[in-house]
Amino acid sequence: MYFIMGSPRTRRQHDFIWLIVDKVTKSACFMVVKNTNSAEDYVKLYINEIVKLHGVPLSIISNRGPHFTFHFWKLFQRGLVTKVNLNTTSHPQPDGLAKRTIQTLEDML
Repeated sequence: MYFIMGSPRTRRQHDFIWLIVDKVTKSACFMVVKNTNSAEDYVKLYINEIVKLHGVPLSIISNRGPHFTFHFWKLFQRGLVTKVNLNTTSHPQPDGLAKRTIQTLEDML
């Protein structure tokens, strides 16, 4: 779960791109979202767009701040058995695939 900032604002006031990468299949999902979305908004979007197509993840890697990430996954995990792996600055290797995907997206835009 990665957030790309700095994209032009859409008519519906979306100003972030939310990137979700499946490290096993190397597939990526891009969603335009609002900077003002709450963790609850992201959980609903994640369940409706990602879980319905790909199922519940077994492991999560995220670069979002710890407070947001904890709150997001706490809400998401209600009733689910999911292992959460938060990305830390001392172990940045999980970012590689997402960084390459972000670069490809920027090149396409």
